[in-house]
Amino acid sequence: MFVQKSITLLTTFALSITFVNAQSSLNKIWETPQLPVPESVLYSEKEDQLFVSLIDGEGNKKDGKGGIAILGTDGSIKNKTWVEGLHAPKGLARYKNVLFVADLTALVSIDIPSGKILNTLEIDSAVFLNDVTVDAKGVVFISDTRTNKIHRIKDGKQEVYLRDVKGPNGLKWINKNLYVLASTELIKVDEKKRITVLAKGLEKSGDGLEQLANGDFIATCWPGIIYHIKANGELHKLQDVQGQMNTADLGYNPKTGIIYIPTFNQNSVIAYKLSDR
Repeated sequence: MFVQKSITLLTTFALSITFVNAQSSLNKIWETPQLPVPESVLYSEKEDQLFVSLIDGEGNKKDGKGGIAILGTDGSIKNKTWVEGLHAPKGLARYKNVLFVADLTALVSIDIPSGKILNTLEIDSAVFLNDVTVDAKGVVFISDTRTNKIHRIKDGKQEVYLRDVKGPNGLKWINKNLYVLASTELIKVDEKKRITVLAKGLEKSGDGLEQLANGDFIATCWPGIIYHIKANGELHKLQDVQGQMNTADLGYNPKTGIIYIPTFNQNSVIAYKLSDR
């Protein structure tokens, strides 16, 4: 059972902190409470809104309690029950008008205009699907942290794209390369599946991943750490709230420099302005 924290204590704590180093800083803008176990946030430029996956139960069980909420970029709740009946939904990705969701052992496709589920594709041998990303042609990649695999879904057909990737979680397809948070490393996988380690030494296993305009990355670790990873692999902590707040799979608005952090067990989403990018 997930631990429920006091919203009052969380708000007081979060309002009192700004983490700064020589590279960048985070300044809190708003917080939306009463979201049942938010795991991932995806910023949608087209609608100028946020999709948020809500586990609303245990993260490894098919209980039908999960769903997707929609928030405004000001933190307002536009639709808390936009999609319901999912099983521990986690990572989110979009291609045209379809939202893809990593839903424990299945890839769920949702029609964004209507909010209707288009398809539920069970992934062979999946145990704990975690994050999802899409390339420019609509090919989907999805990580399974427990089986050390990354799956690929192309033209409705699935295959194991990579095996023996240690604890893969956060995924991002950028310029024909697949970037992966693999345990405590950030790796790049090119079109020929050649792997380059870009950064290593994260204190905990990586969770969410977003790239900045200058080639740097922002990465989260679920226990409560947010990193700025420079293009040369240097790691800089932006926030460390381990034991007080989780930092799961973040969203990012590149135009405003705002990141959106789902706090998981603390049942809220927090928006921070990323400065000195």
